[in-house]
Amino acid sequence: MKKINWDEVPTEEVTPSMHRKLIYGDRLMIAKMNFKKGFLVPLHEHHHEQITQVIHGKIRFWLGKNKEDIIDLTDGDVLVIPSNLPHEALMLTDVQEIDTWTPLREDWLDGTDHYLKNSK
Repeated sequence: MKKINWDEVPTEEVTPSMHRKLIYGDRLMIAKMNFKKGFLVPLHEHHHEQITQVIHGKIRFWLGKNKEDIIDLTDGDVLVIPSNLPHEALMLTDVQEIDTWTPLREDWLDGTDHYLKNSK
């Protein structure tokens, strides 16, 4: 068992427009993130199941290989993204959100999450 306070977790600057804090156990990861308006998470997919919770701000998601479904999230909204579903997200305002994944995002832990680091 671990007790952790978000204020004690170091902040990683992924890009000047994306900052994150990570907490994880053996099979589950949670990230508290801040994005600047206009940041684009490019279309990608992963085998992880993902839950996105918007604390403040507005995000537009495109879901599906051809981005056929569009969903806007705002304060208090939660989106469950199944494994292997392609998705892209644009920050329509400055955003604070929390994402949860299972299993762990190994690419985020080992620094191979280049799809984010090359975003603006």
